[in-house]
Amino acid sequence: MDKDKYIGRLLDNRYEILEVLGTGGMAVVYKARCHRLNRLVAIKILKDDFSQDEEFRRRFHDESRAVAMLSHANIVSVYDVSTSDDADYIVMELIDGITLKQYMEKKGVLNWKETLHFAMQIAKALDHAHSRGIVHRDIKPHNVMVLKNGAVKVTDFGIARVMSKSNTLTKEALGSVHYISPEQAKGGRVDSRSDIYSLGIVMYEMMTGRPPYDGESPVAVAIQHINGKPQMPSTLNPNIPGGMEQIIVKAISQEPAKRYSTAKQMLQDMDEFRKDPAILFDYNNASTSLEDAAAIASQVKPAEPAAQPQRNIAERVANNKGAAAPVKRPAPSQSKPAKKPARRREIIIEEEERGNKAATIAVVICSIVAIVAIGIFLYAAFGDSGKNPDTNLVVVPNLVNKDFNEAAMSEDYVLEIESKVYSDKFEKDRIIEQKIRPNTKVEKGKTVQVVVSAGPEPKVKVMEDLINLDEEQALKFLTNTQGISGDRILIRRESNATIEAGKIIRTEPSEGVTLTEDQTIYLTVSTGPEVDSAMMPSVVGQNVEMAKKLLNASGFMNIEVEEVESTNPQGQVLYQSVTKGSTIATSTKIVLRIPKWIEVTVPTQPSETERPSDYLPKVVRIALPDDMTEDYIITVYNGTTVVEERMIPAGTLYTEVELYGKGKIDFTVMVNNGLSWTETVDFDEKTEANDDN
Repeated sequence: MDKDKYIGRLLDNRYEILEVLGTGGMAVVYKARCHRLNRLVAIKILKDDFSQDEEFRRRFHDESRAVAMLSHANIVSVYDVSTSDDADYIVMELIDGITLKQYMEKKGVLNWKETLHFAMQIAKALDHAHSRGIVHRDIKPHNVMVLKNGAVKVTDFGIARVMSKSNTLTKEALGSVHYISPEQAKGGRVDSRSDIYSLGIVMYEMMTGRPPYDGESPVAVAIQHINGKPQMPSTLNPNIPGGMEQIIVKAISQEPAKRYSTAKQMLQDMDEFRKDPAILFDYNNASTSLEDAAAIASQVKPAEPAAQPQRNIAERVANNKGAAAPVKRPAPSQSKPAKKPARRREIIIEEEERGNKAATIAVVICSIVAIVAIGIFLYAAFGDSGKNPDTNLVVVPNLVNKDFNEAAMSEDYVLEIESKVYSDKFEKDRIIEQKIRPNTKVEKGKTVQVVVSAGPEPKVKVMEDLINLDEEQALKFLTNTQGISGDRILIRRESNATIEAGKIIRTEPSEGVTLTEDQTIYLTVSTGPEVDSAMMPSVVGQNVEMAKKLLNASGFMNIEVEEVESTNPQGQVLYQSVTKGSTIATSTKIVLRIPKWIEVTVPTQPSETERPSDYLPKVVRIALPDDMTEDYIITVYNGTTVVEERMIPAGTLYTEVELYGKGKIDFTVMVNNGLSWTETVDFDEKTEANDDN
């Protein structure tokens, strides 16, 4: 398909195609303007090569229906779906950011805080999708968008399918070969644990700078996913905390049963690690050698020579190509027979004497082991002299003329730039001065402020790298060192999960740009991580299942249902613990109360086996309200039976629903705000949408 075919065209008299954003295997993504709502959007149009192929067209439509079911802060929203004569396309929110792959290529090896920040958001997106029966099947850094504020959104559910018993991959292992699960590589059954495996591979790559498996061909890589044993992440990056390594290794277990069973379970461990980075998990699974190695290797890591200078991670990775040391296991204990056979007294006495000797030897060995263990503990705690009772003190070395980035990798103290100055004597990024004198003992983890060289003063002023510098120090450098007038420096503030409050996130212009005399400089300053919060909707009077969906759509997942004595209708919410309209953290526990004496049941559309044989399917396009400012839920009823229920993103103008029936049937469509109307469907009347299906 000519990539410029749609440029300048107006689809459905609404969407003006502006430019190409990217090209995938099945579709081209364009930037477009919605003239009805006057906003920029992204439009994914199915390629001509595939629009005539029923299988590809069906897969493309499956994608749109799958994504339309999802509404989450970490998933790209879908606004509209069209199957008109002009084109088959999906209208999505336009993301202002870069892919996680691009971010990783720019940053190299990520630290554990950044890795955890991104991984938790991806896991939240997967948890939401899995709760609605959707498996992504193609989790990789290329399908994760990083926004300017540090938030991420998972995109491209191009090969997602609704989970079912018949859901298998028999023709091909879809997705990118470096991230696919072993079951995908084998063409086996895929479920939510496959996404967990792929997320584990992405975390492995973020923390080591490379995926665990690589090869000369896709087939070679796929075979490694099935039969290979990855290097422990800590052999490539010794700075990985033990708990983080355990999470990664558990996620990439080759057997699905040994992985996290749900994304929520994985999130819980990540949150525990976030609260306590020194935590080590007890998975109680001795049958998985790799997991055993993770647990042990995370506690006993090879010590570096004391005199060896700190090296950056990239250098360590380049020089460390060995596999993890083998882990020795104790032999399984032999159980004694329940009874002894009858023997002569002399033999029994001799056997008992041998037993006593063995017991004595065992006691001696245990004593030696205990003494050695105590010695190791004392050595680790107090050093070889045994005379230093204060294990929390470290010595600050002479940092002058050291490279700041290399020196900052020390685990003994935290380096912070107090200021930057031009210097003809010191190269750029070299430390000129340290605020704590060399060889001073300080508490481990103490912040050490340093003055860093910006290199020789250029003849023409250029924008210097001020990222991560304190706002005060950045202003001081610009005004005092560069002589820029304060009224030409403007401050912007925004939340950021990875950059500490008060520090610079970015500058406009960026580093290296020549500054003019009247140049206005913008400094974007971090306000710290944004607390996820949302407005509490009203759910009293709703069916409890509908109430849960409304709360989930707003981001509230911590929901508890209590039963109380009542004669109200079945499943009706009688009480909500948070008043409607309140803006609270999405992690807040929401308590709902429903009648105790009635079992909640929601009638649903009959299954294919229960449906009358003469019922016909029909895809019905339902026009939706155009004044909804928030995401909402519609429910389609046939009498009192719920035949369809789905989440609708705000601004969506219509949705397509597959209904079954005979003759003319009046269906009731109800919006959760109380609005309802009737849709009359004539199943004997043929329509273009129905013919397509």
